[in-house]
Amino acid sequence: MPWIAGVDEAGRGALAGPVVAAAVVLPEGFTHPLLRDSKTLTPTQRALLFHRLMEAGALIGIGMQGPEVIDRLNILRATLLSMEEAIDSLPLSPARIRVDGPHAPRQAGVETYIRGDQTFPEIAAASIVAKIIRDQLMQLLHKDYPLYNWAANKGYPTPTHRLAIKTYGVSPLHRLSFL
Repeated sequence: MPWIAGVDEAGRGALAGPVVAAAVVLPEGFTHPLLRDSKTLTPTQRALLFHRLMEAGALIGIGMQGPEVIDRLNILRATLLSMEEAIDSLPLSPARIRVDGPHAPRQAGVETYIRGDQTFPEIAAASIVAKIIRDQLMQLLHKDYPLYNWAANKGYPTPTHRLAIKTYGVSPLHRLSFL
């Protein structure tokens, strides 16, 4: 069976923290009734699916780029670089790579699909893994920067996050090009 990897990212629209990409190769025959775009799932459902993917032996690659790279390159180029890293960190070379969205990283065999996370289970799995990894990272970073409430807002531009930036200034993990 030729291995097919799904690739998606999390954190493109955040004001702080990295953009995280995941590449996922599903085990043969893996299905789950909740497997769909991470944005349509609750945090509990995402966690359940993440654990099911791990238990089933899904192959996972992760890539991420921090605020300094995002500010230097721009968010699209940083996202594509994260996707390239995620694909390269898989323990095998997939025969096909399905990426959510219109832009492709540089690897051979890449196919792009707008709303691919709603169509292909491997892209949906990648969206879940990327979201879980990024959310957990932002919860850890919250401990160092509690004023911004990243445990709750995950670095996204909520009114309370914007107020914290206005009140306390930016942290080293804020994307200056987004402010």
